[in-house]
Amino acid sequence: MTVAGLHHVAYRCRDAVRTTDFYKRYLGLDCTIAIAENRVPSTGEWSPHIHIFFQMGDGSYVAFFELPESPDMGHDPATPAWVQHLALRVPDMASLEAVRDRLLADGHEVVGPTDHTVCQSLYFFDPDGHRLEVAVDTMTPEMAEKLSAQAPATLAEWGRTRRAPDVDPLHANARG
Repeated sequence: MTVAGLHHVAYRCRDAVRTTDFYKRYLGLDCTIAIAENRVPSTGEWSPHIHIFFQMGDGSYVAFFELPESPDMGHDPATPAWVQHLALRVPDMASLEAVRDRLLADGHEVVGPTDHTVCQSLYFFDPDGHRLEVAVDTMTPEMAEKLSAQAPATLAEWGRTRRAPDVDPLHANARG
């Protein structure tokens, strides 16, 4: 079996209308599907909810559930805020900069652009505290080949030491 691609990734939100406005305003994503139900289709349990979907250019979706009768949502306090995030690809730096400019104009905090060598990224939070990354690919075929060739050794060393390798595979320089 081979996974063909991402169908959707789903998160929780506190207010589906507010979430729809945010994703449209800052990321240009339209809510293309909204399904409201009182029972969970897979379990049959009572839980009124709306499931909203934003279709991306490749046909996959970012989705959200609003669950008005469930306890307030939270985040894992043991996981740093920068770890769990949704990274969305934009076609070029001009698009990335336009997202940054819209967010900053409305008073949102933005980190970046950050140069990761393989991409340039912005980081910010949506109204429910979900960390988002908007990224422009800058990876060359040569970079991809080096990283792929080095992946088994990097993973093996990490498994032994729980530290980054001494050599950066893209730059062949020592790390400190």
